[in-house]
Order: sequence, then structure tokens, then C-alpha cells
Amino acid sequence: MSPTARRTVLKGAAVAGAAGLGVVGCSTDSKLGHAEVPTPTAPVDLGPADAVPVGGAKLYREQRLIVHCPAEGQYKAFSAQCTHAGCVLDKVEGAEGNCPCHGSRFDVTTGKALKGPATVPLPEVPVRAEGGKLVAGPGA
Repeated sequence: MSPTARRTVLKGAAVAGAAGLGVVGCSTDSKLGHAEVPTPTAPVDLGPADAVPVGGAKLYREQRLIVHCPAEGQYKAFSAQCTHAGCVLDKVEGAEGNCPCHGSRFDVTTGKALKGPATVPLPEVPVRAEGGKLVAGPGA
């Protein structure tokens, strides 16, 4: 094989390989994104329960959680890690959580993906109020 022909074959293989990696890295059906586990593996203290307004939601970005309070004393929590590429949501506007990386939006009351590229809902996380504080994760 001539050096020119060999170089052409190698360039083609490199381009095909890179294209394949792009498809894997940006799958719209990713359930975990970049983290192996998008939800807490141990109980996490989120602070005062009254920090989450009744009828509203609060983003705990550092803990990668969103907590919604549908009624006084009731709480629902979801992972705040986008199911598309694993970015952590950056804000809650009304009942929608926003992913800053690719624009996905999620219903913070249900976890449902509202706008793509994400298609998979945010995983629900157990949460409970204990002594006026919220605790999320296993055993909650």
C-alpha cells in the first residue's frame, strides 16, 4: 500500500472513531449522564424544611437535588442532574428546572422532561422532614 493510500485510510478511521464517540457522549437517552450515580448514596441533610416554599421548589445545586413541597409537610425530591449529559441544573423558574448545558427543561413537581434534548425524567429521591430539617437519600 502506498504511503498516500495508507494515510487516507487512517484519516478515515480516525474520523469514524471520533464520530462514534460523539454519539455515545451525547445520547439523548442517557439515564446517568457523567456521574455513575445521580442520586445520593447516603442520607444528606438539606437544612430547614421551611426553606422550601409550599407550592414551590428549591434547588440544592451542591447536593444535586431539587425538592418540591406540594403541601405543608409534604416533600418530593428529584436528582438535579440532567438525564441528557449529566450537567447539574442551574435554576428553578416557576415549576421548571433548567439545564444550562443544552437547554433541557424538567417539571420540578414530577421530574418529567419537558424540553429536550433530555427525554428521560429526573430520578426521584426519597426525602423526609425530621425535626424541622429535610433529609434526602437512602433511608429517608
